Amino acid sequence: MNTADGLTPWPAEVAERYRSDGLWRGRAIGDVFVESAWTHADRVAVADGDTTLTYAELADRVDACAARLLALGIAPDDRIVVQLPNHWTFVVLTLGCLRAGIVPVMALPAHREHELRHLIEASEAVALVSPDALRDFDHRNLSCALRAESPTLRHVLIQADDDRALPDDVEHLAPLCAPSDAATRGVALPPVDASSVAVFLLSGGTTGLPKLIARTHDDYVCNVLLTSATAGVDADTVYLATLPMGHNFPLACPGILGTLFARGTVVPLGSPRPERAFAAIQRYGVTHTAAVPAVVASWLDHGAAVGTDALHTLRVLQVGGARLADELARRAVEELPGTLQQVFGMAEGLINVTRLDDPVEAIVATQGRPVSTSDELRVVDEATGTAVPDGTPGVLLTRGPYTPRGYYDAPEANARSFTPDGFYITGDIVRLRPDGNLVVEGRSKDMINRGGENISAEEVENLVYRLPSVRLAAAVAMPHATLGETVCLFAVLHDGYELDLATVRAHFDASGVAAFKRPERLETVAELPLTKVGKIDKKALRELLASEHARG
Repeated sequence: MNTADGLTPWPAEVAERYRSDGLWRGRAIGDVFVESAWTHADRVAVADGDTTLTYAELADRVDACAARLLALGIAPDDRIVVQLPNHWTFVVLTLGCLRAGIVPVMALPAHREHELRHLIEASEAVALVSPDALRDFDHRNLSCALRAESPTLRHVLIQADDDRALPDDVEHLAPLCAPSDAATRGVALPPVDASSVAVFLLSGGTTGLPKLIARTHDDYVCNVLLTSATAGVDADTVYLATLPMGHNFPLACPGILGTLFARGTVVPLGSPRPERAFAAIQRYGVTHTAAVPAVVASWLDHGAAVGTDALHTLRVLQVGGARLADELARRAVEELPGTLQQVFGMAEGLINVTRLDDPVEAIVATQGRPVSTSDELRVVDEATGTAVPDGTPGVLLTRGPYTPRGYYDAPEANARSFTPDGFYITGDIVRLRPDGNLVVEGRSKDMINRGGENISAEEVENLVYRLPSVRLAAAVAMPHATLGETVCLFAVLHDGYELDLATVRAHFDASGVAAFKRPERLETVAELPLTKVGKIDKKALRELLASEHARG
């Protein structure tokens, strides 16, 4: 299926307004990058350990990669699932896809068979890119197994050490990302329509596996430029990418793309552990980075122990992915160099940020306001859908120039998640303050946010129901001091059965599920509380866990 067939388009008159207002510029992401690259050819674009690429070198490799992907038979509008760690090859490959009009599907290194099979099927991917092995997991064998069973997957591309021998039926990623040669130099790349799909991001998904979010070149360039302006990204920016680079936050808010558009330097780092992050910030003179609250907590503790002199170049610390507790926010403002910027957004579009010149109170106590005046917000009563007064908690609805009007090829999900007039129902409970800033109060959707990774309770439950011992299951968010939330599983067992947490976690591992989705706690109970209409009362279960957490 062509990607255009799975899109829910913006209404024609709305699209025209975004173009006339200059929000959609009619330029593909790859074209914007190339213009930046060749006007500042000698500046450092990417610094990754022993590999340093100037803009000229990066642009050369990107276009060579695009030509080689096309030579493999991967055509414009084909989909390629990208599951790579933070590494310079991620930058080259992603931009190479965008230059060729090939659509990357942004998987995560933590994904396993369960998630990858779904992404391949949902996107009809023709290629899968993964590391050879990462953290003792054999990605190559999994990739080959997935290809053997897929009717669409033709290519497996493996990131491995340059001297690592690979089977004949897989492609080595390194040569694809190498400098141009006689075969690629001067190859004409196909023009890319700015209204076409640029990249597929993944939804948090409350009803099982993630849905695909199709972001066009027009709306994603808009996203990047708006967030760059609010984060103060410029040619002197050195951006440290410690979050998985396939996430929307480090990829484009403003992240990697924003830094490259502005002619700054991207520094990929494979781990946000404070020892490594502090050393990288000091080595490269990092000015901007993004983190989730659990990482901020570890950096604060490390800074208290060893000092923060290594961070003296830091200008902006963005924090998002989950609600940052006010106390952690205050400590970050007081103890870390630079300016804290709270970021509350979603791969589905809307991005809210505190401004760099906001009062400290707003930076500490709110999650900011939209990056565009064209972002439309509604805060409504969860039960009735009617607007609530400012200052009253309600469900956040939004539409705007970088918020798609539907998930990809998902009419049933769209009927649940979008209003008839095009507002995305975020599921976030917020309060709108008189100054325009939002305060996030929680979630209405059945979602667990573990350190910035969204986990569908339904997906967890579906996996648990495969265990013969389980009669009823309810997965709910359990408060956690550093991760924000983890998974607590309540289970009613069939007569004569027993179940322990180790068995549940082993079952998840055997099912090929990302490790972050495994329950952290199991409670076997005689019965589960029910609502008046007979549904499992998860609100009661969450309140029980919250009261336990409050008591310590």
